[in-house]
Amino acid sequence: MLPASKYHEMKSLLRTLSQVYDAAAWRRRRWYVARPHASRKLVRPVISVGALAVGGSGKTPLTAYLARTLVSMGERPAVLSRGYGRVDPVDGVTVVRDTERLVGDLATGGDEPWMLARSLDGVAVVVASDRYLAGRLAETHLGATVHLLDDGFQHLQLDRGTDLLIISAADLDDSAVLPAGSLRERLATIRYADALFLVDVSETKRRWLVEHFQPPRLFTVRRQVSQAVVGWPALRSGRALHPGTAVMAVAGIARPERFFEAVRASGLDLICTRAVPDHHPYTRRAAVRLQADARAVQAQAIVTTEKDFVRLESWQPFDPPLAMMPLTLDVGPDAGLRSFLSDQLVADRSNAGWE
Repeated sequence: MLPASKYHEMKSLLRTLSQVYDAAAWRRRRWYVARPHASRKLVRPVISVGALAVGGSGKTPLTAYLARTLVSMGERPAVLSRGYGRVDPVDGVTVVRDTERLVGDLATGGDEPWMLARSLDGVAVVVASDRYLAGRLAETHLGATVHLLDDGFQHLQLDRGTDLLIISAADLDDSAVLPAGSLRERLATIRYADALFLVDVSETKRRWLVEHFQPPRLFTVRRQVSQAVVGWPALRSGRALHPGTAVMAVAGIARPERFFEAVRASGLDLICTRAVPDHHPYTRRAAVRLQADARAVQAQAIVTTEKDFVRLESWQPFDPPLAMMPLTLDVGPDAGLRSFLSDQLVADRSNAGWE
């Protein structure tokens, strides 16, 4: 434990570094706002999905929800991702899914793009550090009619017609930017969003947001963790775990405690937990150790997140078996969201001369 004097010194240093980071991030955003032509522009509309806070905000599940909604509206969306945490990154553009089938893999695509590609029919998933190149390939070779820029709020190098921003109650409680806090940018950047997606935000804080930032549209996001399943549900090969099953939970995400709470709430008997860093690359040795730990406490299954499952499944079979609890979102009002997306796409295409 740090002495009180050292603690205050560290806190002061973090506060100073946050002020520097905050000023730089704000100046960067204002530079792009003043120079709209500095951002490269794709031919098809771009919808950015982002967050102010680092990690655990629900950007990827929201991207999946929006992709399915766009498909139901007759669109052919392409998800553009940077593929953070790829084990075997390649130069240029990696197609993980070409709308009809999987063509990439976990190592070259990254866990979140691979997870999206596994679960989204009719959606292209494309990875590149230069997401403009990813978008051009999706337009010219994969038939994309609209792009979803995953984790794109701060990716100002690429122009977008619609900025969607996820805001959680925690973002409003801790408004400090990195490294003292968890925000990538100050709260004032909320004004640049076309719609806010609120997670666990009370009515009082909702009114505060409206009063201070006047967001054009507000949507409510309800997070739901599905029943734990051994196998991959999308492949219809899953077997549900019954309530009361003794399990060890493993999570390599930004906020593992939230997942552990969901496991408890599901009715499973959580007897042990293991938290690892976000995007953690599991080795065979790590997988063997997890199984040994689970057997030592007599767990009947190892329960993990969908993102961890895609990184662990290559070491199957597990003893005890490996199960996952997928996170799903419900966004309301649904009719309002579809109408909003339709209006945004019509406006973008009209501006580009497509309609």
